[in-house]
Amino acid sequence: MKVLVFHIGAQRYGLHLAGIRQVLPAAALRELPLAPPCVAGLLDLHGAPVPVIDLDRLAGIAPSPPHYDTRIVVADYSLGDGSLRALGLLATRVEGVQQIAPGLLLDAGVRGAPFLGQVASSDGAMLQLVEVDQLLSPEVRVLLFPEGRA
Repeated sequence: MKVLVFHIGAQRYGLHLAGIRQVLPAAALRELPLAPPCVAGLLDLHGAPVPVIDLDRLAGIAPSPPHYDTRIVVADYSLGDGSLRALGLLATRVEGVQQIAPGLLLDAGVRGAPFLGQVASSDGAMLQLVEVDQLLSPEVRVLLFPEGRA
């Protein structure tokens, strides 16, 4: 399985490459007044608004200053009714694509957050998968995707 490797704070994480639409340089975002701190803003992607989540803030750590390799990862987010929407993820220090053998992935036992998935040891360092569909709380999901309301 191929994953995009990036950092949340000092720790390495990965996203399934199959669920990624594109990876963009960090860009100016339109602020969303009264949005939770994890919502970085809206990205204008070819005329379509794409909500962007700051992964550092979502994880409860101080946002990292922008780096030369800070990116907005546009991923597929399932609304649960079979439809997919674009969701931007502000990721610090994107390292690139890495192949992970499925047999190396193990259940972490303790997740710490609902969006954290399996763990693998790769290149001498631990890497934990992020499950995009589990990133948003129900309140944030309704705020960002009101048409996907259950």
